[in-house]
Amino acid sequence: MTERQLWERYQKHLCGVESVGLTLDVSRMNFTDDFLARMRGPLDKAFDAMEALEKGAIANPDEKRRVGHYWLRAPELAPEPALTKDIQDTVAAINAFAGDVHSGRVKPPGAARFTRVLLVGIGGSALGPQLVADALGSTADKMQVFFLDNTDPDGMDRVFAQLGDSLRETLAVVISKSGGTKETRNGMLEAERAWKRQGLDFGAHAVAVTGEGSELDRVAQQGKWLRTFPMWDWVGGRTSVLSAVGLLPARLQGLDTDGMLAGARDMDVATRVRDGVRNPAALLALMWFHAGGGRGQKDMVILPYKDRLLLLSKYLQQLVMESLGKELDVSGAVVNQGIAVYGNKGSTDQHAYVQQLREGVNNFFATFVEVLKDREGESMQVEPDITSGDYLLGFLLGTRRALFEKGRESMTITVPDVSARTLGALIALYERAVGLYATLVNINAYHQPGVEAGKKAAGVVLELQRKVLARLRAEPAKAQTAEELARAVGAPDEVETVFKVLEHLAANAPAGVRREPGTSRFETRFRAS
Repeated sequence: MTERQLWERYQKHLCGVESVGLTLDVSRMNFTDDFLARMRGPLDKAFDAMEALEKGAIANPDEKRRVGHYWLRAPELAPEPALTKDIQDTVAAINAFAGDVHSGRVKPPGAARFTRVLLVGIGGSALGPQLVADALGSTADKMQVFFLDNTDPDGMDRVFAQLGDSLRETLAVVISKSGGTKETRNGMLEAERAWKRQGLDFGAHAVAVTGEGSELDRVAQQGKWLRTFPMWDWVGGRTSVLSAVGLLPARLQGLDTDGMLAGARDMDVATRVRDGVRNPAALLALMWFHAGGGRGQKDMVILPYKDRLLLLSKYLQQLVMESLGKELDVSGAVVNQGIAVYGNKGSTDQHAYVQQLREGVNNFFATFVEVLKDREGESMQVEPDITSGDYLLGFLLGTRRALFEKGRESMTITVPDVSARTLGALIALYERAVGLYATLVNINAYHQPGVEAGKKAAGVVLELQRKVLARLRAEPAKAQTAEELARAVGAPDEVETVFKVLEHLAANAPAGVRREPGTSRFETRFRAS
């Protein structure tokens, strides 16, 4: 295909949202007009499903829940007046609370005001806020934001070391819908200990975002925390960034949350249009279907050419993969669905994995994200009439061309800047594309049995550890192999798990468990087989 033909194809299929200045170029996707015509019926079905979702239909049958993240930026569309009021009241409460924190009306004991935020969460309760903080933050922010987003003790120690003596001025925001998420619970307990070590009352520095009556809600009430904000059961973690989950830390940071909501709302309006060519979310979903043959046979590579959007691919990994990675039983046969997502940023990728993309296995399609505005203020020229930003565009266009020359498909999303409004629009664009694509491939995007299975499996391992430790303590003078211990605790087929548990215990020395240096033998409480 010549450059002239690409230009004609670009003009024919360019899809834009004028209100947010976003365009989607699919000219380098090798679909035919016949494909768009054939997908009209399935896409109409997807539009119907999305319309029912927004009107309040049960979308998560596993938990008998509705899915209402679209109401967060358009409360008037919620199916009941009470929900509309809840959403509006919560946004107002977040804005008021952040204002009180910034002015010092809400302040920590012994300090003039809060200057930092420590967010404790995991998955969507951290990824969304992290994306927003990194994309929109600056040195002029009203508060610095830090994150505990894993149950890794060393990772938490690094964050506490960064905070140092500033815990007195740090506001902790703990986020968990159920309150029972163990990673978040662990982070909260570690944070509470850090505050206590400095002689501080954690409750006087803590805020919860959680479901009403949850375990975390009870902890917050008993500990006399400063405030609790709602996390509704109809908002999934991976689509929660425009709820209190993301709005509260962003507002505390001093970011334009109204702009994010407005951008998402405008994108929602544009992506309700029942036309696959004029609706960018529908066109994205159709391109995903085309590229992967409706079976996710190719990976999605996200290439934002902007440092501020570095975390976009990480955010989309959860949104896309948790929503679409499903196992189906179709007439007694197992069918697996999903799209793997990875990415980095341009032009870093010129020196990383573009070599593989251009000349390796053709098992992907790329999405370039182009940002028109280089920086605030005028850029210097690094060569006559050429700026650093000009080079960035050159690398984007050059990489796109290099991939196309090798038969690699790509599309390009162009936005005017990385502003709150633009970021809200990008979030809403992908949320709806995921929902539409899910219907095209006959899956439910709004449940996650695989995640729950992983949590249950982890619980089994921890219960096995408790039994092993109890057995060791019951016979402190007796050395035992992993096989002996596995049999003793009634898990003879779990020898490897028992060994790995003991290996980890020995490295961290609880209950006197030690490993003999340089060997696979363990001393004192047991020996390795």
